[in-house]
Amino acid sequence: MLESVQLGQNSGLSVSKLALGTMNFGEPGRGHQGDWTLDIDEARPIFKAALDHGLYYFDCADVYGIGACERVVGSLLRELAPRDEYVIATKISGAMGSHPNQVGLSRKHIMEGVDACLERLGLDYIDHLVIHRHPHGRGRVQPPIEETMEALHDVVKAGKVLYLGASSMFAWQFTELQLTAEMRGWTKFVSMQNHYNLVYREEEREMNPYCAGTGVALTPWSPLARGILTGSYQGGFDEGGTARSQGRDRNRTESLYHGENTFKIADRVGEIAQKYEKSSAQIALAWLLNKPEITAPIVGVSKITQLDELVAADDIELAEEDIAYLEELYQPLENLLSFGTS
Repeated sequence: MLESVQLGQNSGLSVSKLALGTMNFGEPGRGHQGDWTLDIDEARPIFKAALDHGLYYFDCADVYGIGACERVVGSLLRELAPRDEYVIATKISGAMGSHPNQVGLSRKHIMEGVDACLERLGLDYIDHLVIHRHPHGRGRVQPPIEETMEALHDVVKAGKVLYLGASSMFAWQFTELQLTAEMRGWTKFVSMQNHYNLVYREEEREMNPYCAGTGVALTPWSPLARGILTGSYQGGFDEGGTARSQGRDRNRTESLYHGENTFKIADRVGEIAQKYEKSSAQIALAWLLNKPEITAPIVGVSKITQLDELVAADDIELAEEDIAYLEELYQPLENLLSFGTS
């Protein structure tokens, strides 16, 4: 059974020590992940198993399946558990249509986007609203950050959202947003959902220490590097062995992981997995869970057996020499945000 943890030092919200990422639940064929999406009936036993394991923190986004993910997640959780026994995070800012006002973090899109999320989820409030990227993300109108932060504050004060979180951006950008909210008496972010795993560790330079020092929860996405650290790619991007690694999503994975030693690090994960008699996925996740600054990594699964494995990773204590061995080959990379987004 997973432990509950506090979502950072600046909120009183309890969450499970792992969050279930729900990108792959929705309507097959719909959205950028449609070729590996599970429908509601395929998702139901996974959600039930998650709740049985004490995993009650679910992460979705409006853009996943262009709304289909939220419909499935909301429907299943309303069916399987009382409202006060699960925590839903969802994200806004991604394009929900072709109109200029259907994307970004303007006041208009925040207000309309939150209402649309609530309608799809079938809920009266969102526990944890996360901005999917910085307000000045690539290819968007760039609203004043004051406009974004005041609008986010207003949806909290309206009772539609309980807590705010942010996702991948430069540390200076996150700091600016936090200080703007503090100076104006607006609601601050209690979490940062950033990109962090054994083969992409640039967040260790600034974002992770900043969040640890200011009490902001870290809930990393892609803790298994989109299957690289589980062995799904078997040593190269052209060696994918799963529906996800063979489909359209492979291009996204290749765009994220440019490190010369990416697959060599994955091989070391496999070595340590053999030593501990665990799976590669468990070792890669245990590496994150052994770091005190990490609150609740977001994991994705398509089978109950995968979920069982990842929950069990919380019990793995890695020896210092094994952590050093896993980290030894990492070489500095250009921050992916330098290319415009992550």
